Amino acid sequence: MKNYQLYQNFDFTQLDSPDFKEDSVREVLILPLLKRLGYGDEQIIRSKSLQHPFIKIGSKKRPVNLVPDYLLQVADNYAWVLDAKAPHETITQGDHVEQIYSYAIHPEVRAKFFALCNGREFILFRQEQAKPVLYFALRDMADNWEALSTYLAPDSFQIGKTFSYTVTKATRGAGVFDYLNRPLLAEIEVRKRAAKRHFGVHGYFTKQSWNVVQEYIRHFSQAGDVVLDPFGGSGVTAIEALMTDRRGIHVDLNPMSIFIVSSLIAPVKINEFSLAFNRVKTEYLNHVPQTDEQIAQALSQYPYPHGLVLPKNSDVTTIEQLFTTKQRAQLAYLKHLILQEKNQAMRQSLLLSFSATINKINRTYHHSTYAGENAGDSAPMRYYRYRLAPEEVLLDVLKTFEGKFNNLLNAKKEIAPKINADTIDQAQIVQGTATNLAFLKNESVDYIYTDPPYGKKIPYLDLSIMWNGWLDLPVTAQDYELEAIEGGEHHKSKQSYHLLIAQSIAEMYRVLKFDRWLSFVFAHKDPEFWHLIIDTAEQCGFEYAGAVKQSNGQTSFKKRQNPFTVLAGQLIINFKKVRRPKSIMKAALGLKTGDIILQTCEGVIAKNHGATLEQINDELIIKGLEMGFLDLLQKEYADLTPFLLDTFDYDKPTDRFTLRRNTKFRTRIDINLRIQYFLTSFLRRQATEQNTPTFDEIVLHIMPLLKNGVTPEHQTILTVLEEIAERVGEDGWRLRQEQERLF
Repeated sequence: MKNYQLYQNFDFTQLDSPDFKEDSVREVLILPLLKRLGYGDEQIIRSKSLQHPFIKIGSKKRPVNLVPDYLLQVADNYAWVLDAKAPHETITQGDHVEQIYSYAIHPEVRAKFFALCNGREFILFRQEQAKPVLYFALRDMADNWEALSTYLAPDSFQIGKTFSYTVTKATRGAGVFDYLNRPLLAEIEVRKRAAKRHFGVHGYFTKQSWNVVQEYIRHFSQAGDVVLDPFGGSGVTAIEALMTDRRGIHVDLNPMSIFIVSSLIAPVKINEFSLAFNRVKTEYLNHVPQTDEQIAQALSQYPYPHGLVLPKNSDVTTIEQLFTTKQRAQLAYLKHLILQEKNQAMRQSLLLSFSATINKINRTYHHSTYAGENAGDSAPMRYYRYRLAPEEVLLDVLKTFEGKFNNLLNAKKEIAPKINADTIDQAQIVQGTATNLAFLKNESVDYIYTDPPYGKKIPYLDLSIMWNGWLDLPVTAQDYELEAIEGGEHHKSKQSYHLLIAQSIAEMYRVLKFDRWLSFVFAHKDPEFWHLIIDTAEQCGFEYAGAVKQSNGQTSFKKRQNPFTVLAGQLIINFKKVRRPKSIMKAALGLKTGDIILQTCEGVIAKNHGATLEQINDELIIKGLEMGFLDLLQKEYADLTPFLLDTFDYDKPTDRFTLRRNTKFRTRIDINLRIQYFLTSFLRRQATEQNTPTFDEIVLHIMPLLKNGVTPEHQTILTVLEEIAERVGEDGWRLRQEQERLF
């Protein structure tokens, strides 16, 4: 018998009888439905008594009991909850819906779905959504069985994951490319400066590591496939797609982003490009405004941006105040000469070097003292605000422009074999919003790799005024309205940011083909944003496939300035678009959230002999994603920093949290990990004090710290000691050099 023929022999007119009550609905209609979905007797929990978590009655505050008809269990967690009602009762709104919702959110249940059935109708809600996700008459089961089983069958849920990782070399063999069953990539070593096309051409506020992006593109797609980045930024995804023989689609709201990418990939003949630069250079040297009179004349003759209002946190009010009078005059003249070039690709490419020059020729330019005057950045790129430099560094305009031109020339040479006049139609560069990809058909994209804005971290449009102004790139009120940020000059709310991110994920789902992947890069501390992404992706139909920790390479200036508010590194969350996606169940936790946090922190600290904020944050986010308690993190631990500083010691030179000196682990950590941690800490400290402790001294020191659970034998301590340390003399010990380097 087919599943949708479940009620083919049931006479629905029986529901009109006063004798067909709630108990009949349960046993005659609901129980067969649960069995047909695949639930065994041990998974169907009937009439479990729950204490109401908030309400008590009477002067003695007696607890109120809640008794759901059915709790459906998968892998020892409650996947969904179902209540039966009599056929004459309404199940679409009112008290019944509120009652079943209270069961679903109960701390002992935490079910993702809740449902009601009165024998005539079945209605299913998802906990985070106000509207039902499924509503149908039971007599129409044939038309709704597939959707019902997709949501509620036992194999539609996942909790915890067993991942397989690979390096990309292992995936490049011959044979059929299996899109769906790709293993996750292990963390990739960053090689930021190895590609001329991305390093030194033009700055941007954030930039993904090109080789990481390229490996993901190679791993999750094939040559000829369509690769999309709807938050394109500096264009790394689209450019690496083209470099690997894919079609690249770059979408961004910021016209500066569109200008940078389209100018970089604009095909030019190298010799002619050099000649164009030399024409501009010669003319500039002959007539560069130097004297006060020449500067005044240039400012009256050549256009420059003025009157554009800067964000309120800027040190000056309008764009022209970001430049000295001489800088304005010389930049205006240089731009004028570039615009005289007749070939559009030449003109656009030279303007790219001009735009990169602006990053250094302005009053916000902060040079890096350790690397010379010409190795700095403008304040918008470095501090994310228009902050005037405490010491003005007035670089030569032409020398700076020439350096940027040479960088671009090298980039053009590097990409020419792959990105040229014959292949440029493989690129699609679109100014627009990720919330509306209407120019793309349903299921037309093979892979998405994207790095969206992180809440209030960077107001891209506000910070791009200096470049968009000089390049005559308009930014409209609608652009600001559609920008997915929190805060900024237009005071965008957190709710607005959430809505725009949710809409963009829905559009990504629409355009992606089935059995294809979305890699979503995120580096936010607040678990609320992670919860938003996961929940929205699941609501759209994506299946969570695993998250990978990924370094950004060199620690950024912002991280050094703000060690507790900026994360160095990111997580790459991977989703699959499949026809029967599995939902992440919310774990019914035996421990309090604080205990889980502490256990996770101590585990990471033990494993790494001290852990950075990033290591702890990543571990918690991944564990929260996979075990379904991310919603609890967002409520109670939006910022881990106060908890970490109150609980552990912080070593500023290494950015690591460690156990407070001479204290024990408070949670259950593997005995060998505990021994290794305490041995490493003690031997490092002894080495700093130029001591070489004996085995007896080591045992006497660490044994009191290990009396947490099983106390190890001396032989166990010696075994671990021999793995990480070496003998000195007859009975002295010191850490092996590789252990020191590892730390």
